[in-house]
Amino acid sequence: MTDAIRYETGADRIVVLTLDLPGQSANTMNAAYREAMAACLSRLIAEKASIAGVIITSAKKTFFAGGDLNELVKVGKPEAQAFYASVLDLKAQLRTLETLGKPVVAAINGAALGGGWEICLACHHRVALDHPSVQIGLPEVTLGLLPGGGGVVRMVRLLGLEQALPYLLEGKKVRPQQALQAGLIDALAADRDELLAKARAWILANPGVAQPWDVKGYRIPGGTSTEPKMAQMLAIMPSILRNKTQGCLPAPEKILCAAVEGAQVDFNTAHLIETRYFTELVTGQVAKNLIGTFWFQLNEIKAGGSRPHGFAQSLTKKVGVLGAGMMGAGIAYVSAVAGIDVVLKDVDLAAAQKGKARSAALLDKKIARGQLTVEQRDATLARIHATGSDADLAGCDLIIEAVFEDRALKAQVSAAAQAVAGPEAVIASNTSTLPITGLATAVPDPSRFIGLHFFSPVEKMPLVEIIKGARTGDETLARAFDFVLQINKTPIVVNDSRGFFTSRVFGTYTSEGIAMLGEGVSAPMIETEARKAGMPVGPLAIADEVSLSLMNHIRVQTAKDLQAEGTAPSEHPAFAVIDVLLNEYKRPGKAAGGGFYDYPTTGSKHLWPGLKSRFEQADGQISPQDVRDRLLFIQALETVRCVEEGVLTSTADANVGSIFGIGFAAWTGGALQFINQYGLPDFVARAQYLAEQYGERFSPPALLLEKAARQELF
Repeated sequence: MTDAIRYETGADRIVVLTLDLPGQSANTMNAAYREAMAACLSRLIAEKASIAGVIITSAKKTFFAGGDLNELVKVGKPEAQAFYASVLDLKAQLRTLETLGKPVVAAINGAALGGGWEICLACHHRVALDHPSVQIGLPEVTLGLLPGGGGVVRMVRLLGLEQALPYLLEGKKVRPQQALQAGLIDALAADRDELLAKARAWILANPGVAQPWDVKGYRIPGGTSTEPKMAQMLAIMPSILRNKTQGCLPAPEKILCAAVEGAQVDFNTAHLIETRYFTELVTGQVAKNLIGTFWFQLNEIKAGGSRPHGFAQSLTKKVGVLGAGMMGAGIAYVSAVAGIDVVLKDVDLAAAQKGKARSAALLDKKIARGQLTVEQRDATLARIHATGSDADLAGCDLIIEAVFEDRALKAQVSAAAQAVAGPEAVIASNTSTLPITGLATAVPDPSRFIGLHFFSPVEKMPLVEIIKGARTGDETLARAFDFVLQINKTPIVVNDSRGFFTSRVFGTYTSEGIAMLGEGVSAPMIETEARKAGMPVGPLAIADEVSLSLMNHIRVQTAKDLQAEGTAPSEHPAFAVIDVLLNEYKRPGKAAGGGFYDYPTTGSKHLWPGLKSRFEQADGQISPQDVRDRLLFIQALETVRCVEEGVLTSTADANVGSIFGIGFAAWTGGALQFINQYGLPDFVARAQYLAEQYGERFSPPALLLEKAARQELF
């Protein structure tokens, strides 16, 4: 028929449409697909009398990947009308398929996400391969979009509003067994032959079939918004959603609107509503920010964009972790889950076993949630060998030091481990601030020393910042990069400097929030506006988590180092406030029971009332916009300085690292994309205003001024 979709009619008069777009590793809803589907539908209509039914399957490893993001990202406001019409054409194709009058079955042989799942929803029956590689869901919301190929309309009509919303609003993905239990698919198959056999059998047994929503008298499960129970749920949904997104992410709100409004009208009108909201999101800036970072740049990183070329892919078989505290235990856990043998070493066996017990607790939670069997848990735990002896580190190809931020201690444990592991092992430090070049002097061969900065809690945080010291070899960097991918984390690569990239930028966020408090700005306003700017947690709450005493420890260590280098340290205005809390009020942070917040044993945390009387000033209030901008601009400006100094060498690493590592406002697409989408000349002007009002630290760096003058994006 065409290259993109193979059309084959069997002896049983069943047509198999095999999706196989040429020159692509996955099928997408691009122009080639649309043309091929139109041609297939014309032929199906012409041959309708002689066929028994239709099976849709794929020749690729995945079933179908969804919309073509290369196309979508180019659609701007001027193209909105044409785009709207093209989406309606695409949906009309799926409508033709489901109203053909013949049974249509989706034989799902791989992941069916987004547009792929929307094709399946337009089929009368769905059979999936029961394999771990098969995932089903609508992840569009994570890219700032909504399922625009009928996904909202059909999911609501298939499951009802209450059951469909988690898939639509959270982008929830499920494996075949879960999909079967949820009523998303109708049957499972063990292999490809059985998949097609079950599809054929169902077609022959169900010659006359229609979608449930095309049967007269059909009611949406659970009813529409006029049902009392549904009305109650929908009355509070917008406020729950707004509390989560703070109005920064338009997609979840548009999805809720499309779902609820679509449930109250007929099938065709619901599609028009969905398409209007979809067009609004596609042409908006937030979706472009998210697609650029979470799709294109993230894929660039995972494809090895920052990995040195010319080195074969390496596999870490045995990793030694020094220090079984929160970080060390977390690193041991993610390594063991990835199938790597781990030696978890601490000062003695009891301390190491305590660290291993954390892995057991995390695995038990997975068993309780039905995500793991007891056998799988036991196999993972058996890979973690707790010890108090350096001798057990023999044979490790990678050593990760995760002890307290003390240079002498780190040097001591790294040297001892290296002596046992041997000259071939890579030695890494999980430091968040201490320069790697200095730490590398502890081992005989600094070319094998590197920084691997994990984020807490390790099992949840997706990022690892790889820090290249002045003498770190390219082979060492390649091996570290491969290890990070092996444990299913996202690696970003930065050059050595004090605080590297993430800790350095993160420090500006907490310091700016604390500095505003010192100026007299009210604490509740600082915390609220931070969340309205898109930050997941306010700067004062985060400072408590990190602990003011640790921030002070880093400040003292930095001052010492700078003095040793002959540089005079400049004091940030935030430290005057930190000194007051530490010295006058003995409030070092959350772990000690109180910092900027109080942490009662019962009830939730709340801002310490003493902040109001000690710091707040009636004439110290500034506009909410200034609060938000100070918090975002200070981080973006520091990111530019990291680029200017060569700490960062990739825009993808900067954007992905800022969101995954420090929670920079996701709607922006990352710290550098925040500047791009703001417009460089406008960003410079705003930064200059902030510098005049609030201090020299907001002055635009030379690199930013040059790029703005050249109208050049990051």
